Formats: sequence, structure tokens, C-alpha cells
Amino acid sequence: MKVRAVIFDLDETLIEEETSNDASALAAGAIAFARHGVDPAILLGSLRKHSRELFLAGPMIDYCRDIGISTREALWGSFTGTDSSLVKLRRWIPTYRLRSWMAALSDLDIDDPALAAEIAEVFVTDRSRRHVVFAETENVLNELKKDFRLAMLTNGAPDIQGAKIDGSNLASFFETVIISGDYGFGKPDRRIFQLVLQRLKVAPHDAVMIGDSLNRDIAGARDAGIRTIWINRHNRTLADAHHAPDFQLTDLCGLPTLLSPAD
Repeated sequence: MKVRAVIFDLDETLIEEETSNDASALAAGAIAFARHGVDPAILLGSLRKHSRELFLAGPMIDYCRDIGISTREALWGSFTGTDSSLVKLRRWIPTYRLRSWMAALSDLDIDDPALAAEIAEVFVTDRSRRHVVFAETENVLNELKKDFRLAMLTNGAPDIQGAKIDGSNLASFFETVIISGDYGFGKPDRRIFQLVLQRLKVAPHDAVMIGDSLNRDIAGARDAGIRTIWINRHNRTLADAHHAPDFQLTDLCGLPTLLSPAD
């Protein structure tokens, strides 16, 4: 594939997101186990259900969808910033977190708001420190940096994504890093892809997008005229409604060969 620039998604492409969320929730749930003998894995299942329901019914769902803030991120991010939407989100978040954990505990017949508040805070602390990079990420980025201009394009709130980038020590690999929350729109919006192309000073046909999301990364990049490589770590199946990527890999290891300038 002949390209000059490689654009990377962050979550579930370069770093582990869901497994980190689960590990932090299980660590927080250990408090409920110590106090009430509750299985942390069962508590995690209830938390997933109730936090999602509350998030989708919450007052900031449209904004969160626009910039790509997930249910689980809302359980630990600080959402710092002066943007009016971030301010509103920051005001709502404490109630959301407490209600999510209280509902999860209630499923296990525990009515203890103080415990819910304690667990919620432990989750925030643990998750803010847990940033796991996929095993192949750094070697692949080191190899690609020799021949390509690299950019990161990630959805989310600036403080959350910034913490992940800092915690994973990946910033130095990229010429530019764009976080959707800094602009008020994110993938798959064509404007965010045009912005990264402008930063790199390359045409769409000279770039390739690497990501795990068919809707945000693949469809969005294709709409902007950028070729795509889908990182399909979990052997998901392409549905008819999905935009087919130009290439598909199960991890990042095959990228240097696929993108080799000699091809």
C-alpha cells in the first residue's frame, strides 16, 4: 500500500480499554466482597447494565455521542475544561456514578449509599492509573515511524484521552494528536478526518486510517476518501450494513509489511 501518513485510533487499537475497565471494576468490587461476600464479577455485570441504562437516559447523551464519551469513561473521567457542555457533564457525573453503583449493589440486595460512594471513588482512582498497551504496539510504531508520518485521532473527552496517552507513553510517536473533545465533534464526522489531513499536510489518498471501530474509524475515514485497515482482534463478522475496510488484520503486527513503501 503506497501511503505517506498513517492515522491511528487509540482505544482497542493501540491500548486495551475494556479489559482495563473490567479490571478496575473488579478491584473496586473487592470492597463489596470484603464487606458482604458479594462476587465482584456479578457486581460488574450489574454495573454494566445499570450504568448503560442511566447513561443513555441522561441529559448529556447527545454530546457524549458527538465526541465519543463512553458509558465506562463517564464512570471515571474528570471532564475538566470550560466548554459549557463539559461543565454540564461534570455537574451530572457524580449523581450518575453514585446511582450506577447503588443500582448494581441493589441487584445483590445491598442498600448502602456510603459503600456505593466508596466503591465509585476507588474505581475512579484505579482506572485513572491503569493504562495497558497492546504487546505489539510500541514495536510497530517504532518501525512505522522510520518511513511514515504518524498521527493519532481519538474520540473522547480531552482529560480522559490525555490521561490514557500520557499513561501509555505513546505521545512521542506521533506528529499530531487530535482528541474530538477539543473540537466538539468526532469520528465518524468527516471534519475530524479533514482536520488531521490538514495537520499532516497530506491528501486523503496519501493516508490510511487504522482502527477497531467499523462505524467510527472505517466508515468515517472512507467517507473522507482515506483508505482503511480494520483491526479485528475479536474475529468479528462484517455485516451487510458495514462499510468494508480495504484491509483487515487481527492485530498491529502485520502493519509494517502491509504498508511497506517497497510494495
